[in-house]
Amino acid sequence: METVTTAAVETVALRKSFGGVVVLDGLTMRVARGSVHALLGPNGAGKTTTVRILATLAAPDGGTARVLGHDVVRDRRRVRRTISLAGQHAALDDHQTGAENLEMMARLTGVPRAAARRRAADLLDRFDLAAAGGRRVVTYSGGMRRRLDLAASLVGQPSVIFLDEPTTGLDPRSRRGLWEVVGELAGAGVTVLLTTQYLEEADRLADRISVLHGGRLAAEGTATELKQRFGAHRLELTLRDTDRFAEVARRLGDRVANRDPARLELEVSTDGTGPRVRHLLDEVDPDRRGITRFHVRTATLDDVFLTLTGQSAPADRREAAGV
Repeated sequence: METVTTAAVETVALRKSFGGVVVLDGLTMRVARGSVHALLGPNGAGKTTTVRILATLAAPDGGTARVLGHDVVRDRRRVRRTISLAGQHAALDDHQTGAENLEMMARLTGVPRAAARRRAADLLDRFDLAAAGGRRVVTYSGGMRRRLDLAASLVGQPSVIFLDEPTTGLDPRSRRGLWEVVGELAGAGVTVLLTTQYLEEADRLADRISVLHGGRLAAEGTATELKQRFGAHRLELTLRDTDRFAEVARRLGDRVANRDPARLELEVSTDGTGPRVRHLLDEVDPDRRGITRFHVRTATLDDVFLTLTGQSAPADRREAAGV
């Protein structure tokens, strides 16, 4: 008998260790049906391990995990009938063509031959691979292989799809194309759980975001909620010379959020309001001769990431559109 639940994915006190190294340390989270939910976190935070457990590819050491009400340990077959997984590495047959790979996947899910061909053609077109569909996969570029692997994950029209860093290796145009596909899936009622280190990707796609750190849930909420709770506006100051830089840094003390002596730049947290910004400027530059330029920057997910994990996201992951 199926368990009635509003959550598509649910974990409670999930634990997993490898060789004595704790990877998941009591992870509890819920993913709403028909939503896009992003898992953020530094390398080693437990994102991929969480996905592998939910996809029944690894067994937890403790706690429980359910997909559409099915326990991932006791009801593995039921879970597998409802999900699809696109991992970090493409699972393709290099000696088949792109079309043959997709047709084979469709046939393995029980789709009749003619329907499998139509499904393959539709997906090749959707992922901008129609012109390469007749070529063997061994001739594909890395980005093309990634797009084909993602297309293969949609062959069976799953109710829940796990995307483990799905846009790694994709060019900006292909990445935006995938974003559109994810939006279409969610619009059609499919639940999407994706791991990513591209902060803009999570900001743009996810209805909710879970930030993992040290195998635990550090925070969860919408992008806006997380920015409000853990981010902060920053007042960026550019000083006239090294003496002024040193003096302002001394005045601010431990309120300095970031400093770049080579560029004579300092950052300090602020609420972004006019009175507060004016007060800070008057405090650090009372004679109004030391600051050559200032800028108020709104909170970003990178600020959230830094606050919760103690480190910034890698520079090439902060803004996917610039990659």
